[in-house]
Amino acid sequence: MIDNNPLLKPFETPHQTAPFDQLTEDHFLPAFEHALKEGRADIHNIINNPETPTFENTIEKMEKSAELLGRISSIFFNLNSAETNDKIQSIAREVSPMLSDFSNDIWLNEKLFERVKKVYENQKESSSLNKEEQKLLENTFKAFARRGALLNGKDKERYREITSELSKLSLQFGENVLAETNDFQLHITNRKELSGIPDDAIEAAANRAQKANKDGWIFTLHIPSYLPFMKYADNRDLREKLFRAYTSRGNKGNERDNNEIIRKTVALRMERAKLLGHKNHADYVLTERMAKSPDKVTGFLNELLESSLPFAQQDVKEVEEFAKKEGFEGQLQRWDFAYYSEKLKTASFNVSDEMTKPYFNWKKLNRAFLTSQTNCMA
Repeated sequence: MIDNNPLLKPFETPHQTAPFDQLTEDHFLPAFEHALKEGRADIHNIINNPETPTFENTIEKMEKSAELLGRISSIFFNLNSAETNDKIQSIAREVSPMLSDFSNDIWLNEKLFERVKKVYENQKESSSLNKEEQKLLENTFKAFARRGALLNGKDKERYREITSELSKLSLQFGENVLAETNDFQLHITNRKELSGIPDDAIEAAANRAQKANKDGWIFTLHIPSYLPFMKYADNRDLREKLFRAYTSRGNKGNERDNNEIIRKTVALRMERAKLLGHKNHADYVLTERMAKSPDKVTGFLNELLESSLPFAQQDVKEVEEFAKKEGFEGQLQRWDFAYYSEKLKTASFNVSDEMTKPYFNWKKLNRAFLTSQTNCMA
């Protein structure tokens, strides 16, 4: 499997893009295992280099280590997000703890950190590095500190446990939401209930029903199906049904409920932050970002709220007034807003998403181009 694994070979494709047509689910686990072994060998060679630690033999080598693992991870987790299935999710559950352990084995490695620390301290008295190299060195040193390298033995082990558990919780959270997204189907058999929905959305819904061996049309919680329905479907009851299904994913009190996962995640993030000397998770995250502190973020959000709220309130008022003119009675709900906003935009500017869609639809653009070329040749 290793010799014939496309993931472990150079990609002979334009711009070295992933050869998805050659990949199967069975390629990933062996590829991960091979790449992890290679990555550990890279780190082992850095640690056991008998030469005095330098930027070139330590920091630069670290930056280039585990490149294969990074490439495979990028491809796999993009697939897991965009086009997953039971097999891919099973691999993700098996691989995620392995990747977490590999990461911890690097950042909690005392010998490796000692080499990095020596390079960092030596460079304080030297100006031999350019700005990019200095930045990489500084970021590498800080990364070790932020990932537990300065902790004592007991706290290091607890940090390792926390990061491993957070990795599992994050994966389970996403799987729960995805499973509920995939399971829900709004099956319509009465064509009158399709009133207002664009033809291409209806056609896509018919194709889904056909693949499911059902009559009529099927709408789902996937964005390409969900958004057109919420914007254009005249049937308010069905809009509400779809909206409530979408917004309650992972919050139904069943085996896919994410509330306990959220509680555990919040608690573990707080524990990790305090373990590393921070007040809370926000403080830990923002230290290395432009805002620097939760107080600055809160100030920015309050300023944004103060500046934007009057305009948002005016927008809501305009949509409510338009809805009343259209005959709507009662209080506008969240499953109504996209619908009447789209109608207001069309009425005010004579433009809609459906009108601009062909300019962003590559299939239609390509078809139009081929048609124009054929006409010219004729």
